[in-house]
Amino acid sequence: MLNLKHALVGIEQKQIQLAKHLNVSSATVSLLINHRQWPKTIPEADFRAGIEQFLKEHGANDEAVNTAFEEAEPERANAPAPAIPTKKAIDDQECEPMLLRKQVLLPETKRAFSIFRDPFDDLQSQQDMYVSGDIRYIRESMYQVARHDGFLAVVGESGAGKSTLRRDLINRLHDEGAPVLVIEPYVLAMEDKGEKGKALRTAHIADAIVDVVAPLERPKSNPEARFRQMHRALKNSHESGFRHVLIIEEAHSMPLPTLKHLKRLRELESGFTKLVSIILIGQTELMVKLSERNPEVREVVQRIEVVELAPIRPEQLGEFLKFRLERAGVPLEKVIDNTGIQAIAERLTTAGRGDRSLLYPLAVGNLMVAALNLAAQLGEPVVNAQIVQGV
Repeated sequence: MLNLKHALVGIEQKQIQLAKHLNVSSATVSLLINHRQWPKTIPEADFRAGIEQFLKEHGANDEAVNTAFEEAEPERANAPAPAIPTKKAIDDQECEPMLLRKQVLLPETKRAFSIFRDPFDDLQSQQDMYVSGDIRYIRESMYQVARHDGFLAVVGESGAGKSTLRRDLINRLHDEGAPVLVIEPYVLAMEDKGEKGKALRTAHIADAIVDVVAPLERPKSNPEARFRQMHRALKNSHESGFRHVLIIEEAHSMPLPTLKHLKRLRELESGFTKLVSIILIGQTELMVKLSERNPEVREVVQRIEVVELAPIRPEQLGEFLKFRLERAGVPLEKVIDNTGIQAIAERLTTAGRGDRSLLYPLAVGNLMVAALNLAAQLGEPVVNAQIVQGV
């Protein structure tokens, strides 16, 4: 941060007033003060002279003017002075997209943009769910597996929308009154190795099936008797007209032996009908476990369909933002302009390494909320490229 911030405080002037004097946006001034980022469209000497003139006209002393563009001392007494970034660190920042922690809309932001609920927070209903062509295919694939038959793995990065699709499927089946029993084993603290947490065993899956399909029965203690009980319960339920879908979230943390046993679970039949459909939902590590080069799970790999939740395409980002904002009752053009949308797309794309995109709903939402908060703080009417770059 530059001493310019303290100089403005000393003469009781705000950044937005300096911005008006310079005929630039307040975001431009903020980027200079907080990130030493000079505007590209104005010569640095002219911009510097304009700032010095503003300081002098409002009574700043010579020391404040002469040191305005020097690095300020840390404001917190116990905080270490900021390290000077090395060239490697700068290069890394240019190559790697910066993800933000969970962001919350501030009260002043809600007032400034007339947004009364976070458009990017947990969805309130199926109508809040943005459905692109890619998502529509995966959504329908999950539905067909649940209603008819199949063995499916849905893979995606954190924040890609996997859990949203799971909730959507369950709500859809419920709303239709579909004769499908959904079985979801508890995966809290599940890890693929027992020393890290609780490994999900095939016996736990059998218990979950019996609990849903035959809730009045007590699971047998003997392993062989328990699996026979599970098979009998599935047959009886099928004869009563029900189908069964096993959904396992966090499947990337499943132990390989349990993953292998799912193939045997799929072999449980009544005549020509498979008794259990299976949907695995996990992060990209699940792709590694289901690799064709992994001989331990080759029987599973040959039988499972793997679909990956792709990031939002840059050309669809505006459509995604428009949909989410309008669900909150706010027009897109009242919140962000085209330069801001482009800046978000660039910010969440890794340039120079295969253009890896992190344009997933969670990352986009966090960056957008942070940009809205900054815009409200600076008094900007809409989010633009400079606001996004200043987050």
